Amino acid sequence: MQFGTVEGRFVLVRKGRMLDVAAASAGALPSDVLTALGRWDEVRAWAATADWSGSVDVTPDRLGPPVPAPRQVFAIALNYRPHAAEAGFVAPDAPLVFTKFPTCITGPVATVTLPPGNVDWEIEVVAIIGAGGHRIPRAAAWDAVAGLTCGQDLSERLQQLRGTPPQFSLAKSHLGFGPIGPVGVTPDAFPDRDDVGFESLLFTEQSPDGEVLQRDRTANMIFPIDDLVARLSQVCPLLPGDLVFTGTPAGVGNRRTPPRFLRPGETLVSRLDGVGEIRQTFVSP
Repeated sequence: MQFGTVEGRFVLVRKGRMLDVAAASAGALPSDVLTALGRWDEVRAWAATADWSGSVDVTPDRLGPPVPAPRQVFAIALNYRPHAAEAGFVAPDAPLVFTKFPTCITGPVATVTLPPGNVDWEIEVVAIIGAGGHRIPRAAAWDAVAGLTCGQDLSERLQQLRGTPPQFSLAKSHLGFGPIGPVGVTPDAFPDRDDVGFESLLFTEQSPDGEVLQRDRTANMIFPIDDLVARLSQVCPLLPGDLVFTGTPAGVGNRRTPPRFLRPGETLVSRLDGVGEIRQTFVSP
């Protein structure tokens, strides 16, 4: 099952068409995505037999972020060994957690204004929490995940690495620095929910067909998605619609020789198997 939002309303998506859940259920289910995710078992049961006769066409540019206003956004650093190595670190023995502030979240097709500094890319698979919970055992952690979506953890590196020790969250939370989408896809829709491929490409005047920046599979994570959900929930109660940015693989710009950062006029496309692609075009302040 695929789900998302259009103009802030919770919708199901199938083969280029959308179904407004509140309207199609005659008000039995909510239009608000956080409320719907909090009633996720009811939504799934209703969706299994939903009447799609009232569905309408939808294009990617009409879709908003699957969760427009999450209350908590968790992010994981160094969750792929090659990325840890390129960053000059030993792979961690426990997840390294920071946050992106929720106002950075934007939809799958966006124009992002580049702030001063060095803005870098980080493609990530993002887990969307369903009903949530506290102290979820790992054996039940996948049941707490409503869906997976594609995301970018855009980062301004000068601000991120300034100070001793450096701090991450502000530098990763400029407007538009958390694009996600185009839809959330329930874990049961993947051939193997623990092994999903993804990649990002940069389109420029020099590379009109796209330069591959990053490519990997979730099977290569140090801490898999269910492990992350279980560990996070031991400390923080997970709320409906919370997002978990699960880490980026090797290939970020600041670890290249020479370093490479995003420039005005360039377009970043990120793709997640079974979910689709998101697209950000960058402009000057």
